[in-house]
Amino acid sequence: MTEALLGFGAIFVLALLRLPLAFAMGLVGIVGMGLTRGWHPALASTAQVVHETGFAYTLSVIPLFILMGNFVARAGLAHELFHAAYAFIGHLRGGLAHATIAACAGFGAICGSSIATAATMSKVAYPSMKRLGYSDSLSTGVIAAGGTLGIMIPPSTIMVIYGIVTETNIGKLFAAGVIPGILIALLLMVAVVFMTFMDPEHAPAGEKSSWSERWKALRGIWGVLLLVVLVLGGIYGGVFTATEGAGIGAAGAFLFALARRRLTVKATFEVLVESARTTAMLFTLLIAATIFANFVNFTSMPNDLKEWITHLGLSPVMIVAAMMMIYVLLGTVMEELTMVLLTIPLFFPIVVSLGFDPVWFGVLIVMVIQIGLISPPVGMNLFVLNTLLPKVGLGNIFRGVWPFVVMQVVALGILLAFPGLSLWLPSFMK
Repeated sequence: MTEALLGFGAIFVLALLRLPLAFAMGLVGIVGMGLTRGWHPALASTAQVVHETGFAYTLSVIPLFILMGNFVARAGLAHELFHAAYAFIGHLRGGLAHATIAACAGFGAICGSSIATAATMSKVAYPSMKRLGYSDSLSTGVIAAGGTLGIMIPPSTIMVIYGIVTETNIGKLFAAGVIPGILIALLLMVAVVFMTFMDPEHAPAGEKSSWSERWKALRGIWGVLLLVVLVLGGIYGGVFTATEGAGIGAAGAFLFALARRRLTVKATFEVLVESARTTAMLFTLLIAATIFANFVNFTSMPNDLKEWITHLGLSPVMIVAAMMMIYVLLGTVMEELTMVLLTIPLFFPIVVSLGFDPVWFGVLIVMVIQIGLISPPVGMNLFVLNTLLPKVGLGNIFRGVWPFVVMQVVALGILLAFPGLSLWLPSFMK
């Protein structure tokens, strides 16, 4: 166990020295294996991890879903989603914020990325909220929080990574995210109601749309519905695997963007480069995390940790609740995906040994990542908005996001207390 603790300490020291966490994990894993098992086995194990990760068929789902999300963003479907939601509820106080949350949920269903959802909606929703007199704190808070829905509502890149690392069925993980995603969206809307009730100046009421305008707006989102039904319906129905579904979704998004004449040669090249860059980043993290996990698994730490937790005498649910609190606290100071990849080798075997469903634990993991993405001071979505909306100021963004952080913690508690919310839909899958 001492070797593993030294390894974790070395990673944090290297991170403080500004070495990227992916490189820090990989370096510590290789050195740790070399010192405990010998340098030849360490280098052979590293080479095997790199080869298997690069040639794993199941991992091809990651670049395909990323490509699909980038084509969807290029096609401008986020504008149609926002316009449709605004047509129905934009006239209410805070209605534009509610419409932003609904549009984030819809865009997340075809994007799978929190950062991409937040970045896209900052361009689509923020100008409208600014024009109608919404406060910057509410506007940026709701975009940052709504963006996190991109990783809970399927398809989700984070769920794919969790499923691959833990060998959990990806289709069931996607199904498990549907009800929690809807629950979170509703709770975020409750936060908007609370903020506008406490200070009506946050969000003035907008103009009411006629029913003809509403139906016209709905007709504009047929592309979103078609992609969602095609990809998720095919996966849930067993027509094709998650990887095949991702390929079909990427092809469908490409054809849709092409039909809308949004793809020039330059735009297509930009989409491909951005997808390749994001894929390379995720694969680097995966390889580094696997190398470090192999080192941890060769130490006595996993078994020692299990024995220590058993002797504490806590109930299984309390143990998982303690894990979630650790994740929430770590999420305020660490990058979320790295945090999860770093801790999964420790926590996942314990959760399985306690008899809990890996699918349910996967939903909880995504939930704590969502909280981390909007938790000051290092929430990734907050810095994305600060970069895209520099005139707003980071202080305004921090102030506006706190009610949404609280609601996401409430959602985590609900999902922890009622596993059936996550497991009901997966129970219908073979």
